[in-house]
Amino acid sequence: MAIKGLELAMACAKAADEVKAENIRIWDMRKVSGLTDYMIVCSGSSMPQLRAILNEVSQRVEEEHGVKAIHREGKVDARWVVLDYIDVMVHVMHQELRDFYGLEELWKDAKEIPMV
Repeated sequence: MAIKGLELAMACAKAADEVKAENIRIWDMRKVSGLTDYMIVCSGSSMPQLRAILNEVSQRVEEEHGVKAIHREGKVDARWVVLDYIDVMVHVMHQELRDFYGLEELWKDAKEIPMV
């Protein structure tokens, strides 16, 4: 059986951490948004690093847990890609864009979950 929810969010975050994604944050969105249950944001400082993060999250979660993103929005060249797993969304962003858009401020009412 495929994993979902918090377990899937943790698997995505751990995969990103394996390739040195920066500033990985996980939010419980269930009380603040109907879009998804959990949101992950992580950063990279170069295009190769962003590609590595996306590839690692996609491949590892599929290989180890049998779950594929149902949609992928954005391109690495745009420096912001979202992997949509329905109940988990993973934002992989260049640090410069992350600072500009301030997602942490946008989701300040969501409960942050520590990565274990």
